[in-house]
Amino acid sequence: MHWITHIRIVAALLIREMSTRFGSRPGGYIWALVDPAAHIALLTMLFRVIAKVPALGTSFPLFFATGYIAFQFYQASATYVSSALSANRALLNYPSVAPVDTLIARLVLQIATTAFVGVLVIGAISHGLKTPLTLNWAAIFEAIFAAAFLALGGALANTVLFLKWPFYESIYGIIMRPLMLLSGVFFLPDSIPHPYQDVLLLNPVVHIVILFRKGFYPEYRGEALSLEYLYGFSGILLLLGTALFTASSRLLRNE
Repeated sequence: MHWITHIRIVAALLIREMSTRFGSRPGGYIWALVDPAAHIALLTMLFRVIAKVPALGTSFPLFFATGYIAFQFYQASATYVSSALSANRALLNYPSVAPVDTLIARLVLQIATTAFVGVLVIGAISHGLKTPLTLNWAAIFEAIFAAAFLALGGALANTVLFLKWPFYESIYGIIMRPLMLLSGVFFLPDSIPHPYQDVLLLNPVVHIVILFRKGFYPEYRGEALSLEYLYGFSGILLLLGTALFTASSRLLRNE
């Protein structure tokens, strides 16, 4: 069947991406772990000087880990997937390889990588806590799914837009740089006063971070979370991205 062929192609591309990205040496895997761990450690040291307790719970490392890992499920995926086509240009000479296969392979790899890193980092942090974590796995997995959903929609659109207008890629990069500052990684969006909170919540990544944190803090109500807005925004972006990607199929193969 047609979809079985695509699954096999995606699996082959996934193995190729793993080999290219991480290589046969452990250095690539180590860096994938060191980078988020270093960010979390730096944030912990900085904010311990500013505040006596984190905005949620009692552990600075756990608070920043849940925020940063949630953010990475979206940001790292969106960035990595958006460059899938240009990195696999030669493979598109094979008719059986569809442009979207390259994006799906990278999305699966990045989500799996971030999940693996998250398990190691948060698992290590949990050993230093006075009380064991009570996890809401439904909220955690839903946040990961929502992040992948949003990242795929953005990547489909950006893949085409980056090819058509290279200048847009530079502008997009500049606009996205402060995204982590505006996504609730360092603070609780619920604590931001109106009307600033209303503006902040227009960023769908904020809702992903809130949802992910709800999976680790049973006492966190996350009243600012709007799943309707998150899935509505992501759904519209995915539809627009898919339409643009499909309409530009000839450009994607021949560029």
